[in-house]
Amino acid sequence: MRLELDRDWVVGEPIGERGGFGAVYAAQDADGLPAAVKLIPKRPGAERELLFTELDGVRNVVPILDNGEHEDHWVLVMPRAEKSLRAHLQQHGTLALAEAVRVLTDIAETLTDLDGRVVHRDLKPENVLLLNGHWCLADFGIARYAEATTAQHTYKGGGTLPYMAPECWKYQRATGATDIYALGVLAYELLEGTTPFTGPAEHDYQEQHLHGTPPPLATAPALLAALITECLFRAPQSRPAAGNVLERLHRIPTASLSGGPAALAEANRAEAARRSEADRQASAEATEAERRRDLLEAARTSLTLISDQLLTTITNIASTAEVRRGNQGGWTVRLSSAQLTFTGAKETNPSLWNTETMAPFDVIAHATIQLKIPQNRLGYEGRSHSLWYADAKTAERYQWFETAFMATPLRSVMSTMDPFVLDPHHEARGAVGPGMAMHQVAWPFTPLSIGDLDEFIDRWTSWLAKAASGELGHPSRMPERDPHGSWRK
Repeated sequence: MRLELDRDWVVGEPIGERGGFGAVYAAQDADGLPAAVKLIPKRPGAERELLFTELDGVRNVVPILDNGEHEDHWVLVMPRAEKSLRAHLQQHGTLALAEAVRVLTDIAETLTDLDGRVVHRDLKPENVLLLNGHWCLADFGIARYAEATTAQHTYKGGGTLPYMAPECWKYQRATGATDIYALGVLAYELLEGTTPFTGPAEHDYQEQHLHGTPPPLATAPALLAALITECLFRAPQSRPAAGNVLERLHRIPTASLSGGPAALAEANRAEAARRSEADRQASAEATEAERRRDLLEAARTSLTLISDQLLTTITNIASTAEVRRGNQGGWTVRLSSAQLTFTGAKETNPSLWNTETMAPFDVIAHATIQLKIPQNRLGYEGRSHSLWYADAKTAERYQWFETAFMATPLRSVMSTMDPFVLDPHHEARGAVGPGMAMHQVAWPFTPLSIGDLDEFIDRWTSWLAKAASGELGHPSRMPERDPHGSWRK
């Protein structure tokens, strides 16, 4: 194939494997100058690669000799490199310390010059090429200008799985710190022969990058091990800047330290490892908080649908009912001397639910439905049920459950409300736990599914009718329904 750009090029056989943003072919011009031609299909966002045909003043970047268009492809022409870093690793395996530092220094020079201008976003051995005695960065296929925040095709989340920083997995904006993380992964690979996280599936990589701890470096001297550990911090703001990485690489000794310097370097490495673990814990806590926020939003939305359906049924039938709206979407209906209250969803404090011993399941939010009557001659004032948004049946499958509680028969306690509500705290946890407790479950954990609320609505409207007619009394037996096996233990 012949390409007519600013110069004429004759294209030959493919070089290496096809990349995610195009294929590379051997080529030469009319004077016999060897080159590599990259053909990039014209799909949305692909033209961004042409933004980087000129990176003046940036060290160790594979230059663009020519560029243009050919049929349905963008075309980039580059010098023919000697080999990729991936091919070098396949040939030699792990690298000696001096060579590894030399490779990393070349790349760090590039990242220092790009800092604040361009984020590469796909740093990996395949994209590092040996050219004129230096390891040079190539393939800016998903790179972006550092200040670009609103481009339609910025490829958030793009990259190669073993090298993708945590912020990429969260679809957050990439910065120069994203490339520093990938450099840390690459440095680990040069010395250990494997990346710190090995998947193998995409979801495995995601979990490992977001929550995993890289295995300790077995071969790196303390100063380099500390630097790599810092590059792999999950929080982008805590990673060293490219210039700092370059400066510290210049100070990595090729000979082993001894005496006081060696002890100090080891202490620094241990502190970096400690900070890495603290960073991992902070990241895990932030991710858990984000997960609970999303579930809480879902809980509040679905509870509103449940309560509205019950309230609509009541008001459509009982025209004399008085309705008073409460806080957080709750309401109270008064019919004769009976009062039915449905509260809005409240966020469950996980520390109160999980105190002392681990709870059998997770609770995100809770609410109450209560039917109150004037106290009768036996002191009975009605009943109340707990509504919990939890994974009470199946782990990680959350929905609203209705349940209720009672005092254990061993206690000579008479409650004016029976059964009654318990919020998710240590008393309720004892009731659902395996041992003896002050309370026990009096109503099975009953799923409340939108579109399948007929039994729930029929039951509570029936109880409201009895309460309004003065016929609601203490249940004839407790528990009213067998709760055995209705929740995970």
